[in-house]
Amino acid sequence: MKLDVENHLRAVERSVSSPVRDGQPARAVTLSRSYATSVEDLWDAVTNGERIPRWFMPVSGELELGGRFQLEGNAGGVIKECEPQSRVAVTWEFGGDVSWVEAGVADDGVGRVRLTVTHTALLSEHWAQYGAGAAGVGWEMGLLGLALYIARPGEPKLDTVEFATSRDGKALMTGSSERWGEAAVEGGEDPEAARDAARRTAAFYTGESA
Repeated sequence: MKLDVENHLRAVERSVSSPVRDGQPARAVTLSRSYATSVEDLWDAVTNGERIPRWFMPVSGELELGGRFQLEGNAGGVIKECEPQSRVAVTWEFGGDVSWVEAGVADDGVGRVRLTVTHTALLSEHWAQYGAGAAGVGWEMGLLGLALYIARPGEPKLDTVEFATSRDGKALMTGSSERWGEAAVEGGEDPEAARDAARRTAAFYTGESA
């Protein structure tokens, strides 16, 4: 599949902040993207267990308030808050660590709806090494998959392994990493450290040297 990489990179708004979570310093990455659909359809696409695998990854569990979910080969967690057709907040449990994800949908003008995702994690060595892009690039790939699904729901889902090794895939992940580095700088991170982390993130995702 041929993609307009620059167009997809421009479609995402990114920011990085430094909240306090449970009395400890944390970092939050926030990204959003607008989709040509309705609030009802976008909400269903991101919360319906039958539709999520069509653009993201297979999910199991109880997709209701208080329920526990598990993404195949990835994170699991508990649905802590849910306001139908508005926002959902979950724990994000992976590799023995716990972080927090909140997703919200809102009207974005005639015929368009905006999805905003915020992923918050306690400050750690992992952040020092990879920075905002560690979570940001992965979520951005998810938002890309959602964009392709919303635009062409009858077509097969993007093959993430094949895409990751393609020229377009590597360009997208490198560009995303660089933009997350700049978002971190704008959010108050040390410029040299943030850009070094962005280069390491790009190398991790593309398999190429930093």
